[in-house]
This record gives sequence, structure tokens and C-alpha cells, in this order.
Amino acid sequence: MGGSFLTQRASERAKRREIELLRDQEEVRENLLLRRTCYMELNRDARQFTTALNRHLHVMRARSVEQTDSEALDEAKGAHRDRYSEAQMIAPDEVLARASEVNQALNKVYGQVKRLERQEPEPGETVATAIQAQAEIWDMLRAMRAAMRHDLGVTAQE
Repeated sequence: MGGSFLTQRASERAKRREIELLRDQEEVRENLLLRRTCYMELNRDARQFTTALNRHLHVMRARSVEQTDSEALDEAKGAHRDRYSEAQMIAPDEVLARASEVNQALNKVYGQVKRLERQEPEPGETVATAIQAQAEIWDMLRAMRAAMRHDLGVTAQE
């Protein structure tokens, strides 16, 4: 009788460990899916914000900026802000460092663009310097994407 009781207890413990292992595996899968979705959206929205800045700078060189131009830029900025805020809660430090660099650069160029629109540039700010700063963001985006892909196990560390 005592033997069957011990066998039953051992079986129950083994079953609990198996359930805990399955829960842990599911949590790892869910975490990976959450990070992958976050990274995909952050990458997309950062690229769209960069493209919107580029488009806006071209408009500024060609003609006066209209309200629809400013709205399109602000919409891209808002989408990026939302994705970056999400990444701050999800991404590990290595990825977040790259995302932060991109975010700071995008906001810096956005600030330049807005000051140029108001015709209140800081010393040395011109449309040409804003275009150059915007172009440099593409390298930061590549570094951010590489860190994301490494974190997801898609590529090895470069």
C-alpha cells in the first residue's frame, strides 16, 4: 500500500514538472512572437518616418509646405513614437540601444525640419544639413535591424 502511494506521488510530481515545462516553453514562444511583432512594426514605422522626413524635405525645396504635408509627417512621427514606446517595454538592452539612436536621430531631424519651416533655424541649420542628417539615419536603421535579427536568432552577431 505504501509503495503504490509513493508511486502515485512520484507520478503526480512528474506530471507537474511536465506541465511547468510546457508552460515555460509556451511562454518562450509567446515572448519571441511578441518581440518579433514589435520589431517588425518598429522597423516599419522608423523607416516610414525616415521616408516621410525625406519626402517633407523635398517638398520644402520644391514649394511651400501645406497642411497636408505637415499632417503626413506628424502621422509618421506619431506611429514611430508609439512603436518605440512599445519597444522600450519589450526589447532587451542591446536592441533598445540601437532603437534609441534611431529615435534620437529622427527627432533631431524632425526638430530641424520644424524650425526650418518656421524660418527659425539654429545656427548652421539649413535644408541641406537636414537632408544630410536624414540620410545618415539609414545606417542607424540597418544597425537596429541587425540587432533585432540577432535577438530573434535570425542571424549571427555581425
